[in-house]
Amino acid sequence: MIPNLNLDDDILEDLNEKNDPSYTYKMDKENYRILDYCDGLEAVKQAVYKILNTERYDYTIYSQNYGIELEELFGEPTSYVIPELERRIIEALSMDDRIEEVYNFDFNTTSKGIVAVTFHVDTIHGSTKIDMEVEY
Repeated sequence: MIPNLNLDDDILEDLNEKNDPSYTYKMDKENYRILDYCDGLEAVKQAVYKILNTERYDYTIYSQNYGIELEELFGEPTSYVIPELERRIIEALSMDDRIEEVYNFDFNTTSKGIVAVTFHVDTIHGSTKIDMEVEY
């Protein structure tokens, strides 16, 4: 026999899944030190930076879903790298539940073996534009 439980709304609300806050340390990317704390859109922008600068599967401290696979693009032709890079950026950032959409990619080959990419990211905290360079 299965017991019949009458749970009130307060108990059910506690059982619902909740997202973790994005309050975290604020990094000084140039000097690699911690400045203060950040939250909201600034914390998501920092998470995007960290995800796109971490090679997936290389660090046991991170889960298998964290980071981006860029090493396989080294030595490949630009015609292969650009569409593959867009797909991999979208895949890597979609693992973060605060990111809703990644779109509006613009690629420029700055010199041999380097692609500059600009794209927009819509998050639960707002939108931002991201610029990065990828060596291939």
